[in-house]
Amino acid sequence: MKSFVASLLSVVVVLATAPDGYAQQAPFDRLPANVFDVFAPPARVQGAPGAMTIRQTSCRSVAPAQLRRRIVEVAVQEWAFFGFAIVDQTDVEDDNRFPRRSRRPGDAQSMRVADSIAGYWTVTPGGDWIIGSQNKIWNGPDGVESRWRFPWSAAFVSWVMCEAGLRDSDQFQRAIAHHTYIDQAIRARDQGASRAAFVAHNVGEAAVAPGDLLCSSRRPSYRSIEDRRRQMGTGARSHCDIVVKVDKAAQRILAIGGNVRGTVGLKILPFANAGAGPHSGDGAQARGARIVFAHLKLRAAAGEGDAFDVSPTVKALSCAGPSAAAARRAASRVVAAAALRCTD
Repeated sequence: MKSFVASLLSVVVVLATAPDGYAQQAPFDRLPANVFDVFAPPARVQGAPGAMTIRQTSCRSVAPAQLRRRIVEVAVQEWAFFGFAIVDQTDVEDDNRFPRRSRRPGDAQSMRVADSIAGYWTVTPGGDWIIGSQNKIWNGPDGVESRWRFPWSAAFVSWVMCEAGLRDSDQFQRAIAHHTYIDQAIRARDQGASRAAFVAHNVGEAAVAPGDLLCSSRRPSYRSIEDRRRQMGTGARSHCDIVVKVDKAAQRILAIGGNVRGTVGLKILPFANAGAGPHSGDGAQARGARIVFAHLKLRAAAGEGDAFDVSPTVKALSCAGPSAAAARRAASRVVAAAALRCTD
C-alpha cells in the first residue's frame, strides 16, 4: 500500500504543473482488493497479446442505493491506472495546446494496458471476436506494440456499468457501440421501460448528477435526442462519458471516458444555465469538442455529490503521509481542497 501511495503522489504532483489543456503522467497499479473490491479488467482475460482469450464475462450486482457512488469509484480508479489524463474543454482557445502525440499512448503504455482494454471488451456482445481480431494484429509486423484496431470507449463504459452493478441487459445494454445503450435510454423515455437504468434527456431538461452519462456524436452529428430518435437502430459514431463530479461553484462538470485521446481521460466540461447541464452550443466548448446531444439520467437516488472527492483513489492520496501537503496543492485543480484531508 505504501508503494502505491508513493506512486500516486508523484503522479499528481507533476499533474498540476502540466499544460491545462491536456496532461497525462506516469501510471500506477490499481488499489488492492482489500481497499477497493473490483474484479480488475486484466483478470477477465488470459494469455499474452496474440493469444489472448476471454476468461470471465459476468457482472456483479449491488444495491440500488450504492449504484451512483460505485459507478464513480470504478471510473476514477481506471482514470488513475491510465495516468490521470485531463482534457479541458472549458477554454475555447485551448485546442492548439493538445500535443498530437497524446492522441495515442506510447509503446510501453500500449503494452501495459493491452489486457485492461481487452478486459473491457469481455463484457460486450462480440467482444470475443474483437479480441480475436486484435490477436491477429498483435501477431503482425508491429507486434504487441500495435494499437487497438477498434475504438474501445463504449466497451469501457460497458465494463464500468457491469462492474458497478448493472448486471442484466434490460438494465443496461452493454455494447461495442454507444448508440446501442443511447437508444435503450430513449426507449425508456418513450415507452417507460421498467428496468432500464438510464433515461434519455436533452441537455438542460434535467440536473446532471454523478453516475449520469453525457453523449456526443460525430457521424452523423446530432444536436438533440430527437435527431437520434429519427435514426434509432442504425449505426452512429458516438461517444459517452461518465459524470464523476458536478462542481457548481466552479461552473464545470468532470466526466471520465474511455479512448479519450487513446487513454482513459477526465474531461472538464463547461456548465450552462446555472447548473442544468453541460453547454451544448458551439461557442461554449473548446474547438474540436463535440456537442453534447444527450444526457442519460441514471434512475437512482441522487445520493451524495462528493463521490469523486471521497472515492478510494482520492482517499489514498489524502492520507499519503508527509508529502500530502504538496499533493493536495497539486490535486486542487480537480479535487476540492476540503476533500484532501485525511479522515482515516
